[in-house]
Amino acid sequence: MREFEVLLAGFFRAVSFEAGTVPDYEAIRDVFAPRGLLIRAVGAPAEVSTVDEFIAPRVAQVRSGALTAFAESEISGASQVFGNVGQRWSRYDKRGVLDGAAFAAQGWISTQFARTGDGWRITSMAWDDER
Repeated sequence: MREFEVLLAGFFRAVSFEAGTVPDYEAIRDVFAPRGLLIRAVGAPAEVSTVDEFIAPRVAQVRSGALTAFAESEISGASQVFGNVGQRWSRYDKRGVLDGAAFAAQGWISTQFARTGDGWRITSMAWDDER
């Protein structure tokens, strides 16, 4: 569904930034429903965060100079919709520089959506990197 692709693209834009610039983490709020969750399942146990809990440590990493570049994008995806709920399975690619070391990974994101008074919004997002 095109709306899901637009919301995910907005999320990826918000977290991505080139060296010498800063990310627009606040824009994550524009694509998530209130009380939405982000679940990082890279390793155990999974880290479950609200939008605020997701943004805060990333802002700290950028401000401290630990995270100096990051890019994430969808490689492919498939959506399903039933009434006012939907989901999208996305294969993603990410890369960046953390503590002076370049990193890169690919994985899968499961994103859930609901139609709200403000239109479609992300209600939860869970991801894991390939090993």
